[in-house]
Amino acid sequence: MQNKLQELTEKLYNEGLAKGKEEGELILSQAKKEAADTIEKAKTEAAAIVAKAEKDAQALRSKAESDIRMASAQSLQATKKDIENLVVAKLSGEKVAAALADVNFLKEIIRSVAEKFDASQGIALELPEKLRAELEPWVNGELAKALKGGLKAGFSKKIAGGFTIAPADGGWFVSFTQESFDALIAEYLRPVTKKLLFGE
Repeated sequence: MQNKLQELTEKLYNEGLAKGKEEGELILSQAKKEAADTIEKAKTEAAAIVAKAEKDAQALRSKAESDIRMASAQSLQATKKDIENLVVAKLSGEKVAAALADVNFLKEIIRSVAEKFDASQGIALELPEKLRAELEPWVNGELAKALKGGLKAGFSKKIAGGFTIAPADGGWFVSFTQESFDALIAEYLRPVTKKLLFGE
């Protein structure tokens, strides 16, 4: 009987051991599968994070490169424009200023233009303040007499050289100032200057 009990105990022990081993292997197999799934999921998520980071970095790099290209193009264009303005101002500014500061030349232009106006309607003339001493006696005397008194003249610090002339009612005016001549001459010189300086 002792043998039978021992056999039964061994049998139960072996069956329990086999069952426990089988369950252990099943649990271990499931744990390995879950671990493999978790690792695979982590790898997929990591790959997606890396791909997104690379895409974001490329987009940022492209935007930065585009911004740098645009800023450098704008800077180059502004520099070219400044150089162009300096050259045009040098070419035209001094000569225009000298011509419009020549009192005799200015008198001739003023007389020629004023005579084309209808003096009976009145003429408003604005001249540079710095030429008041040279022009005021002529304007109030000889020019006023030639225009039969229909002249109203003023002097302004806003006009560097030249003059503006208009009907007395002020509906419109013609500018013969240094600024208007500079702008007009610059408009014609600018394309030639640009071609000479930059080959454009």
